[in-house]
Amino acid sequence: MTHVATSAPGTPLSQQEWLQTEQGRYVLEQEAARLAEAVADEFGFNALQLGLPERDLLASNRMPLRQILSDRENTPAHFRAEFTALPIASQSVDLVILPHVLEFRPEPHQILREVERILIPEGRLFIIGFNPFSLWGLRRRLPPVPRGFPWNGQYLSVLRLKDWLKLLGFEIDRGIFGLYVPPCKSAAWLKRWHFMEQAGDRWWGFAGGIYMIRAIKRVAGMRLILPSWRDQRLAAARALTALPQTPGKSAGKSGKIQDEA
Repeated sequence: MTHVATSAPGTPLSQQEWLQTEQGRYVLEQEAARLAEAVADEFGFNALQLGLPERDLLASNRMPLRQILSDRENTPAHFRAEFTALPIASQSVDLVILPHVLEFRPEPHQILREVERILIPEGRLFIIGFNPFSLWGLRRRLPPVPRGFPWNGQYLSVLRLKDWLKLLGFEIDRGIFGLYVPPCKSAAWLKRWHFMEQAGDRWWGFAGGIYMIRAIKRVAGMRLILPSWRDQRLAAARALTALPQTPGKSAGKSGKIQDEA
């Protein structure tokens, strides 16, 4: 039997510990299913997952190089680094996913700047975050006020993220919401409320507990200034008519040199 390490009762849970709870597993399954469908057909060569190394969220993607980067020790990631200073060459990554990274880091805007730097032009970015305008966002403020993950984050609204992404040159391609069940702890109650997942998508989509945004890095294209071929033709015609005519010859209407009668 595998022993799962958990905190003592009343102690705030870490991200790793919360993911081992019934609530954490339910949330992760909901997110993984939506993300797997979204990234399955993303093309390119290099894909990068920042954070949440406990789950390979790029498994459904077919890019040849898929790596997970973590900023925590003792995690099942390919390598470890600070998200605010990524050891990755500029414009070298086709796809980046950020699962619950921005709301739990002190410098979310700097992380987005680094992501923009490493993405190629037209590179894609997926962001998953908790929606502050949902039952999950409301639970953080109701007594007894919960502590630890995931309640200790600075939840970012979709509108705020859109403003940040626009300033960095990203274009929002699409966004979806999910996780409409109340933040129950037991598997029995989560299963009992599961019917709200389909109902929520239909009736109150904006109130999902999580959101997923797909953004594309846009780079202003250079305008190629071509020479004005019309002006060059007019200049050549003027130069031709200005040439001195040979005695005994005249220019006909067609522009060809003809013998004089």
